[in-house]
Amino acid sequence: MSDYIDCHYARTRADQTQRPFLDGTIATGTAVIGGGLAGLTIALELARAGHSVVLLEGRRIGWGASGRNGGFCAPGYAVGYDRIAQMAGEETARELMGLSQDGVEYVANNLAAFGMKVDPKRRGHISARRIPARGALERYRDKMATLSFNMRVQSVEETRAQLKSPLYFESIVEPTTFAMQPLDYALAMAREIERRGGKVFENSPALSTGRFGTSHLVATPRGRVSAHHLVICTGGYTGRFMPALRRAMLPIATYAMASECNPALLDAAIATSLCISDDRRAGDYYRRTSDGRVIWGGRITARTRDPADLAELLRRDMIEVYPQLVGLTIECAWSGLMAYARHYMPQVGRLGEGVWYCTAFGGHGLNTTAATGCLIAAAIAEGDDRYRLFAPFGLTWNGGPLGPVAAQLTYWKLQLQDWWAERNVDQKKVGTAPKDVQPSSTT
Repeated sequence: MSDYIDCHYARTRADQTQRPFLDGTIATGTAVIGGGLAGLTIALELARAGHSVVLLEGRRIGWGASGRNGGFCAPGYAVGYDRIAQMAGEETARELMGLSQDGVEYVANNLAAFGMKVDPKRRGHISARRIPARGALERYRDKMATLSFNMRVQSVEETRAQLKSPLYFESIVEPTTFAMQPLDYALAMAREIERRGGKVFENSPALSTGRFGTSHLVATPRGRVSAHHLVICTGGYTGRFMPALRRAMLPIATYAMASECNPALLDAAIATSLCISDDRRAGDYYRRTSDGRVIWGGRITARTRDPADLAELLRRDMIEVYPQLVGLTIECAWSGLMAYARHYMPQVGRLGEGVWYCTAFGGHGLNTTAATGCLIAAAIAEGDDRYRLFAPFGLTWNGGPLGPVAAQLTYWKLQLQDWWAERNVDQKKVGTAPKDVQPSSTT
């Protein structure tokens, strides 16, 4: 039977419960495939509404990217407002940005209800520039203010007082973001689903789906579920049982590591408890934990196998920014597969009568799984059609066998552009506007 990979969150999780696998046949109102945060949100909201629900997880609850990401719950998407408006129109883009903010507060409210309240002193996200901004951040702040994003710009001096590195220049602070232990959150959601009468099964992968009359059938190795509604939420680990979804996403890997507990050494480098990222295309993202560690993530690749020297790769990235952390010991390093659509937006909608999907969060999932999961649950429970806000971002073909190659070439190109811009930073005569994307992937 599958267990969690070795990562900081699995090591420190509060809940050691081993849930049963499905053995036999069960009937329910809604069957949810995938025990990540999207599937858990949908199942929880249906259970809260009094609907019967069964959740099937192929491995363990929160086993994938949902339970081993950077732990940033931040508003926005993997692509910025301007690009969303180009694809969906200004009105829809504004609504979607509001939904992304709602997702942050949904998670914060759930954490409070589960006895895991967010510390208000640790709320906020610093996005630091690795090339001078020269007024561009003020323009970006003013534009985002029209969308009800209350951002604050920090000077080079203010930024370096918190992030003690000569590689950083100005920064912008978004105040509602917070850090969390995502696996603990996922496990708390599973407990609440069960408390409200829902069924949660682990080590029960969906092998096939079909129809029997008006019911949808899901077969697992030792069981079967019959349901009126079927929801697919399998993310970067989507198998071949649902070809339409598998063809519409790419599994993209990112890496993270956790250090030893050494708050005194960290004080010499990272003098803030806020979440931090830089403005690179596949940038660093990191945060100090409440127990005196740093969790550091970065790099994006279409190659899904871990490099042999994963911890050392990330350690070198950290030391490049903070040479004063050269003596910091790394306790563990891990990877996770994110699901990316070619348009970088979540894929949310209906495949047919009673068949729904909610996936491809592009490394920006802690808030968007919440927002979109609530929409799908409302569609099932109440006939709410707000999920159609995501209709402009369909199941676009991922490029087949050439898709990962194209993605990898794109990332290398962007990394080269970052390197060139930083290499020539002293020669820059004017600042450049910040990219209209969220600062980094956090999975």
